[in-house]
Amino acid sequence: MAGGRGRGPKGYRYGRWAGGPDPLAPPYDLGNAVDEIGDSVLGGSGVREALRELMRRGAEGRRGLDELRRAVRDRLRKARTAGRMDGTLQEVRELLDRAVEAERRELFPDPDDMARLKEAELDALPDDTAGAVRSLKEYDWRSAEARQAYEQIQDLLRREVLDSSFASMKQALENSSPEDMQAVKDMVADLSRLVDAHNRGEDTDQQFADFMEQHGQFFPDQPETVEELIDSLARRAAAQERMMAGLSSEQRAELGELMAQTMEDMGLASEMAHLSDALRQARPDLPWGQRGQVPDGEPSLGLGDATSAVAELADLEALSNQLSQGYAGASLADVDEELLERALGRSAADDLAALRQLERELERQGYLNRTDGKLELSPKAVRRLGATALRRVFARLDATGRGEHDVADAGAAGELTGSSREWRFGDEQPLDVVRTVKNAVLRTAHEPRRDGQRRVRIAVDDFEVVETERRTGAAVALLVDLSYSMALRGTWGAAKSTAMALHSLVTTKFPQDAIEIIGFSSTAQVLRPETLAELSVDTLQGTNLQHGLMLARRFLAKHRDAEPVVLVVTDGEPTAHLEDDGTPFFCWPPMPETIARTVAEVERVARSGATVNVFALDPDPGLVHFVHDLTQRAGGRVFQPDADRLGEYVVADYLRTRRGRRAR
Repeated sequence: MAGGRGRGPKGYRYGRWAGGPDPLAPPYDLGNAVDEIGDSVLGGSGVREALRELMRRGAEGRRGLDELRRAVRDRLRKARTAGRMDGTLQEVRELLDRAVEAERRELFPDPDDMARLKEAELDALPDDTAGAVRSLKEYDWRSAEARQAYEQIQDLLRREVLDSSFASMKQALENSSPEDMQAVKDMVADLSRLVDAHNRGEDTDQQFADFMEQHGQFFPDQPETVEELIDSLARRAAAQERMMAGLSSEQRAELGELMAQTMEDMGLASEMAHLSDALRQARPDLPWGQRGQVPDGEPSLGLGDATSAVAELADLEALSNQLSQGYAGASLADVDEELLERALGRSAADDLAALRQLERELERQGYLNRTDGKLELSPKAVRRLGATALRRVFARLDATGRGEHDVADAGAAGELTGSSREWRFGDEQPLDVVRTVKNAVLRTAHEPRRDGQRRVRIAVDDFEVVETERRTGAAVALLVDLSYSMALRGTWGAAKSTAMALHSLVTTKFPQDAIEIIGFSSTAQVLRPETLAELSVDTLQGTNLQHGLMLARRFLAKHRDAEPVVLVVTDGEPTAHLEDDGTPFFCWPPMPETIARTVAEVERVARSGATVNVFALDPDPGLVHFVHDLTQRAGGRVFQPDADRLGEYVVADYLRTRRGRRAR
């Protein structure tokens, strides 16, 4: 809250808000996000799939996961051409050739037999670089140039080997003194003790602080915790192994021997081996020893730079996989925000944070529920989806001029009875204000007064609603085909949207009517709106209309005073039925027994007084002939709408049925 400082009537000071989020800021606007999820759900997707699609696309001007992943893949392509991994080996070979050549030039003019012996010693050097470097360790150089080149090899190997384990060590040890090397040894020893203590669960914040105070110059990234330090070192150690695995067998053998010699010369072989084991124990989930992609291209990279390049490549590959969210149990929490910021900058991390906030707000504001790790639309969101589907249907009705949709708000669902009852979640009846306040007064009567006054606070348990008696209306059973063919023909989304639209229309505009949605494939099931929103088509084979009609008949029996209406949406003939023991039976083409059992169930429904209207979504002659026969037996009609007009037909038919009933 901006503004100048002032003094209130009781001495309060007013100034700019500095205590966290602005308490007067408008709530996070989720309207567009909920509608985008709704579009995917109404198009046939499940809730989790719809949310994943939104996260991939992005929202509110922020990049989504797909765009972030494309940027990471671009970085990945560049990282794959960072350079060859054998730079250190090549540089050692060049220095070795220079040293031997300079020594031969120095020995050639000398007629002494000792010079000939030295030449013979040079001639007998092993062919491999590591063996030659080891053989020359005790060689007494005559050429100052040769001695300098060989010392450069030793210095180069010390710096590169340490740089491959500790980033930026190569620069830190340039022109190093014996004291500098002793400091490295002390650091490695203390580091091993720190990691060991951490693995035992015995390390302390003070131990880490003391370590960083003494050896912080070796860690320019300045880790803030022992976890950050171990993460960085372990990832680099794993990258070093991956880099070595990416070399040819000859290169790997030579470079490995050079590294081992250097560690022994520095007196660090045992300590570094122990540290490597401790890091592996601390982070066993890293890809230790696994062969993976390594950079290739120009120029040749030194051992430390090659390790950094491989580490970057591994990080980018991991980040790309995290952003893909294409694995079981994936979530936005899996994406490493620090890794993303290093790869793409602060704006990318902000985009990820915005997506995470959007996901949190969808749950916090009651649009999504998470139960046992499963994401579902809340009743609040389902109502919004149903209203959206209904608006789209009426927009088509208005555009085509079909039907007069009497949709005035019906208000409370029935006539007042004169009594009241406790409020329950989802009630739409008006509040009984007098009884609600009375309950609050009685509940707080024993509480002490403040300033001579009693303050009444109304709690949820105090609420009562006016009781109503439901008026007689229609009982509508909507049967929706869930067989896999609905997805193959692209009609599942239309069927799902239609079911939600009709449910919304009945429950909000005609509450005196009752509706039940029944899905059927190999068997049938009653679907709550929340379940329907999450549902994808059944991958099981079968169109068990018989079972669906059985459930519809049970529903209609509960509403004997209502006019029964059965609406069937399907794209195929019945191919499944229930045996006498309740076992589902499937066969294609349809068996005569399946047809006979389905027709028998249709006749039972017809005897209950219900009409059966069928919306056939496939022009197959077999289906058309069957449904015409079915509706003749039940006194209904057959509609053959295009999938995109299914909702229009179903809603219009329901409204027409209501108008006809009123006319009678």
